[in-house]
Amino acid sequence: MLALASMGPVVCCASDMDLDPIVVTATRIAEPADQTLAAVTVITRDDIERLQPHSVAELLTGLAGISIANTGGLGKATSVFVRGTEADETLVLIDGIRVGSVSTGTTAYEQLPVDQIERIEIVRGPRSSLYGSDAIGGVIQIFTRQGNGSDGSVTPSLSVSGGTYATWSGQGGMSGGNEHSWYSVSVSGVHTNGFQACRGAGAPIFAGCFYYPPPGDDGFWDASGSARGGYRFDNGLQLSADWLRAYGVTEYAGTFVNSSKLTQQVLGGTIRLPTFGIWTSSITGGQSQDDSNDYLDGVYVERFDTKRNSVSWQNQLALSSTQQIIAGLDYLQDHLDSDTFYPVTSHDDTGVFVQYQGSFGPAELQGSVRSDHDEQFGQHYTGSGALGYNVLPALKLTASYGTGFEAPTFNDLYFPGYGNPDLKPVTSRSVEVGAGGRVSALAWSLNGYETHVDDLIAYDAATGEPANIGRSLIRGLEGTLGGNWQAWRSQLALTLLDPRDRTPGDDNALLPRRAEQTARWDIDRQVERYSFGGTWFESGRRFDDLANMQSLGGYSTIDLRGGYQVCHAWLIQLQLSNVLDKHYETAQYYNQPGRAFYITLRYHPLKP
Repeated sequence: MLALASMGPVVCCASDMDLDPIVVTATRIAEPADQTLAAVTVITRDDIERLQPHSVAELLTGLAGISIANTGGLGKATSVFVRGTEADETLVLIDGIRVGSVSTGTTAYEQLPVDQIERIEIVRGPRSSLYGSDAIGGVIQIFTRQGNGSDGSVTPSLSVSGGTYATWSGQGGMSGGNEHSWYSVSVSGVHTNGFQACRGAGAPIFAGCFYYPPPGDDGFWDASGSARGGYRFDNGLQLSADWLRAYGVTEYAGTFVNSSKLTQQVLGGTIRLPTFGIWTSSITGGQSQDDSNDYLDGVYVERFDTKRNSVSWQNQLALSSTQQIIAGLDYLQDHLDSDTFYPVTSHDDTGVFVQYQGSFGPAELQGSVRSDHDEQFGQHYTGSGALGYNVLPALKLTASYGTGFEAPTFNDLYFPGYGNPDLKPVTSRSVEVGAGGRVSALAWSLNGYETHVDDLIAYDAATGEPANIGRSLIRGLEGTLGGNWQAWRSQLALTLLDPRDRTPGDDNALLPRRAEQTARWDIDRQVERYSFGGTWFESGRRFDDLANMQSLGGYSTIDLRGGYQVCHAWLIQLQLSNVLDKHYETAQYYNQPGRAFYITLRYHPLKP
């Protein structure tokens, strides 16, 4: 079961714990998940090892408010839609550093190594008033593996896995720490021959995968490494640094390019100053890279290398035990280096934000405002407010309102023969109501929301370039129910989504590649050294185009898993994915994996 919070209590993933996890993404400071007024999902390292996912997309599929589109399995282009917004309207952070391609505006989830992840926090709903551009749908923050312990001992980690499609993966690392320091280093790799991702195209020939007939299996391999460490001085000063790098090659069907060498890298660090009375301050800075070199039958064609440099200065003022102010300054500088000529290859943004949090008996209040100054778009203001009321110890009611914006990408603005430098940012406004609580061992939540997105960037046939001509109205309902009962863990997530294109003349069509309904049920049981469980996922229909002419039918999949603790430290795990060998597509013309079997040997010491 995943550790979930949705404006209410959390059920923790560990069977022997009832405590709520600490989250930092929702308000930019550490707090118990049940105290935040945002809808939050937390995925822990224990969840990842139990569920045995092979990719970040597989891990996120079916979670509340999440819809996934993928073009052919491991290593293939993946889009994540949070609450029905566009794929580039969700901000992604890795260890606090903003990531994503400067040219396309999206994040290469398919290149992020799941074996290097310690925890994921997903905050659903607008967060531009805290983070600036791109956080219309929400924020996904990924934390790499981290050191733990306080006795100076070393904890190794090791896993080896193999299975269908000639797929293998492995991970090795070590971590440790004492009362002052901590560290973690890890390396991992994955290789698969894949399968024929493109099922071909009808007429016209260049529809779908842009290649006909398809050439064969589409492989993928990736090697990655991560390191984190830090030191805490006696006076409270704390220094930390983190690094993640993934390099791989992916193959795909294509007429102009059919393979890419891809690099994702994040390097960052934080200085936390000693606390002075009611004031706490920290500075975080770093750089993320998204590099792509494209080839056709092994011959070099083009490259798109992007960098994002960022610095954040954050301050926390504790006015009382129940009231505090968080204020800060963010600076972001984007760079693009490509064979393709762009008239502008860099720009920067400076943002200033203030947030208030307070509790007054059973009532909780949060509010934030932010001003961003972009050298291309000038000044932009966003704000949000949330109110929570604890009606009963087991019932909290919430309501919130927030605005957001998304700056156009380099491709939107400057791509030769296409870009429009006069574009203005996309804007949004969202309202949400929710309820959540805990009854005995069960935690539940229910959230309904409505989001208006204006000035969507779309192609204007009259001018032959993109323009701010679109708008959308997205309504949704999310529910979660989960808990621990004896040796059973169970978590159910349900999403009902109505994402409509309200652009004049577009007939109120559904936005493409978002499923109208999704449901996911994870259930697991531990009996002494044995474990077994499964995941049922149900997806409603979706369309692949704005005109809603290309329909992708709904589908249902079942995954089974089991494990046996051979001795104190070694665990053998088995997984059977897509048990019914269901054929389905989340993007038209692109196959998804069929029935697959995997076996994993993992170093996994039993907890005392």
